[in-house]
Amino acid sequence: MADVVKDLAAGTVGGVAQLVVGHPFDTIKVKLQSQPAPLPGQPPKFAGAMDAVKQTLSAEGPRGLYKGMGAPLATVAAFNALLFTVRGQMEGLVRSEPGSPLSVNQQVVCGAGAGVAVSFLACPTELIKCRLQAQSALSGASSSAAKYSGPMDVARQVMRSEGGIRGLYKGLVPTLAREVPGNAVMFGVYEAVKQQLAGGTDTSSLGRGSLIAAGGVAGASFWGAVYPTDVVKSMLQVDDHKNPKFSGSLDAFRKIFASEGVKGLYRGFGPAMARSVPANAACFLAYEVTRASL
Repeated sequence: MADVVKDLAAGTVGGVAQLVVGHPFDTIKVKLQSQPAPLPGQPPKFAGAMDAVKQTLSAEGPRGLYKGMGAPLATVAAFNALLFTVRGQMEGLVRSEPGSPLSVNQQVVCGAGAGVAVSFLACPTELIKCRLQAQSALSGASSSAAKYSGPMDVARQVMRSEGGIRGLYKGLVPTLAREVPGNAVMFGVYEAVKQQLAGGTDTSSLGRGSLIAAGGVAGASFWGAVYPTDVVKSMLQVDDHKNPKFSGSLDAFRKIFASEGVKGLYRGFGPAMARSVPANAACFLAYEVTRASL
C-alpha cells in the first residue's frame, strides 16, 4: 500500500510538471493537425509551427497557448497517478524477486499495461482539449465567436448532441493504439538509457542530470513510435458529428494518406517532438525526486 501511495503522489507531481512545461507545444501541435485542408491553389491557414505560434499570439495573446489546459489540469493528477501506479503494480507482478531490478523488456510490458489503463481516462480528456485548442483553426473565427466557452461546456455539448458518455469516447481506438505501444516504448527506453548511464542494472545512484536526459529521450521515443495514430485521434475527435468526414480510424488514416501522403500523418510533428523532450524530462525528474523523498 505504501508503494501505491508513493506512486500516486509522485505521479501527480510529475504530471503537473509535464503539463506546465509542455502544454503550449501541444496547442500548436493540435492546431497544425486539425487545420482544414486548403482549397486548390490556396495556402494552408498555418504555414508551420512558428506561423501558428505567431497567429495564436496575435489573435489570442499568450493565454491562447494554454487554451484547453483546464481539462488536462483537472485530470492530470488522476492520469499520471494511474499511469505510474499501474506501472508500479505491474512491476510487482513481473519482478522475479522482491526488490530486484527490472529488465528493459519487463519495463516494456509494464508500460504497455499502464497504457491500456490510462487510455480510458485520456480519451475524453483529450477530446475536450482538442476541441478547445482546434476551434479557432477550424472555424477561422476569432475567439469571441468560439463554439465552446470552456471544458465543461465542451463536455455538456458533446454529451447532449453526440450520444451521451459515448460521445466523449470518440477516438478511443486510436488512443489505445497510441498509449499502449507508446508507453511500452517510453518506459523501456527510459530504463535502457538509465542503465546505460549507470553502467549496469542498479540505477538508484543516478543524479538529476541523468534522470533529465533519460526522461527526455524516453519522451521523444514515445512520439517517434506512434505519432500518426495521434494525428488520426485528433482528426476524429474534432470531426463534425453531424457531417463527419471520417467513418472511423482506418477511414481517417486512408483519407489523410490519400490526400496528403506521409506528410499528412506527421502534421505538427515538430512541436510534438519539441514538447516531448522538456515535458517528459520534467515529468520523470519530478516523479523520481518526489518518490524518493516520500
